Amino acid sequence: MSTIRLLVLGAVRMHGRAHGYQVRNDLEYWGAHEWSTAKPGSIYHALKQMAKQGLLHAHEIAPSTAGGPPRTEYELTGPGTEEYFRLLREALVTYDQRGDLKTAAVGFVVDLPRAEAVALLKERTLRIEQWRTSVLEHYVPEEGPGQLGHIGEIMNMWVHTADSEAEWTRGLIERIEGGAYTFADEGDPFVGILAPGEENPYATGERHPGDDH
Repeated sequence: MSTIRLLVLGAVRMHGRAHGYQVRNDLEYWGAHEWSTAKPGSIYHALKQMAKQGLLHAHEIAPSTAGGPPRTEYELTGPGTEEYFRLLREALVTYDQRGDLKTAAVGFVVDLPRAEAVALLKERTLRIEQWRTSVLEHYVPEEGPGQLGHIGEIMNMWVHTADSEAEWTRGLIERIEGGAYTFADEGDPFVGILAPGEENPYATGERHPGDDH
């Protein structure tokens, strides 16, 4: 599953229509370049690829603010919206040792109805418990990591990570069930993107050829 596809589709959806540099700027604003593979090249490649796949519609009408050639603005198509929610739902229930997919999913969780978000997160805790049980088929925590030599520290880390993840997920479920945050169709959503002309304090400042297209 591609974290970058979820991030790019989610960013475009929040704008309605956005050109590539806006998407890149938003992802840097969210710090995605630090915790995922959302680098300029992968962002622009994902936009073009998903446009070819019919998930995004490319509008070649937006003039460049830099005075160059017209920029391409992207908009989710019907299939693109379906793919976005498919990726989001899958990301919320998927458990692995990487944090990028989970981070992206939490960033977009309020796009779902509250009850569905809770149900998906409960499924996530179940999958974490199942994954932890599979580890314990080969590793007994009470005997300490040394039972497998220094390699036992890897399984020890896995168990601790799973326990921490499950505790955090249960806490998130409790907060959501308690009324925290604004979910789909409940009111004005949280604005997590930069306003037009707003300076991005987290921008890398690195230039990329795709910035002007």
